[in-house]
Amino acid sequence: MTVSGVDFVALQVRDLEASAAFYEKHLGLRRDPAGPPHAVVFATSPIPFAVREPLPGVDLDQAERPGLGVALWLKADDAQRLHDDLAGAGVPIVAAPIDGPFGRTFSFADPDGYVVTVHDR
Repeated sequence: MTVSGVDFVALQVRDLEASAAFYEKHLGLRRDPAGPPHAVVFATSPIPFAVREPLPGVDLDQAERPGLGVALWLKADDAQRLHDDLAGAGVPIVAAPIDGPFGRTFSFADPDGYVVTVHDR
């Protein structure tokens, strides 16, 4: 038996509705109506992305920074414009935009402190 690849990505969050609203408002993601009650699944492709309530035993308030050591990258049509919009809205920018092998790239922190990198290639 082998694994064929990543099939689903979810972040455990403190406030499900607030986190879902952040990703909808600032990144333009749209909810997939098929999501379960403990999560909001977004209609992303090729891999679904979601925010969800923490699993039993997970205390995000005890984490120095949720997701430390995991790199989550999202693709955008225009990374620079998204950066400018996020910065203008007061979203913490962790790494300023640069041009590299993945196009224009930058990183921001979401409301739970997850660092998300955005690229446009």
